Amino acid sequence: MDTSRKMKGLPTRVTRKWMNQNRLANTKGFTLLEILVAVTILSIALLGMAGLTAALMEGTGVSNRLTTATTLVQDKLEEMTDQGYAFTPATDTTTTENYNTIAGHPWYKRVTEVDVDNPGTMMKTVTVTVFWHSDSHSVASETILTR
Repeated sequence: MDTSRKMKGLPTRVTRKWMNQNRLANTKGFTLLEILVAVTILSIALLGMAGLTAALMEGTGVSNRLTTATTLVQDKLEEMTDQGYAFTPATDTTTTENYNTIAGHPWYKRVTEVDVDNPGTMMKTVTVTVFWHSDSHSVASETILTR
């Protein structure tokens, strides 16, 4: 159908304006520029999420190692407490369980120190320190045993 015949009697400028609006109204889809902008924004967002995911995974690993080390410290302190004052060393002693010697935990080293008559007579201070990552990280705790 010829639109110019329908529009007889209207000024040419009005006819052209109506035809341009009609043509734009029938246009569907996105322009190439709109798609490129959307893809760029999406890419930036996804890269940010990837960085965040990597940081979260590293944080989880650090937390797991810290929890394991704390558990190893607590286990040794409970063992020394269960032995009691009489069955712990009678002199100042340092015992080291090197890497690959703690069952099930090859990446940890545990050092147990017994300090006799500290903080007073008939008292022993037991300090347990667990190291990991080539001694660059550690957790320590202590308890006092009395007679």
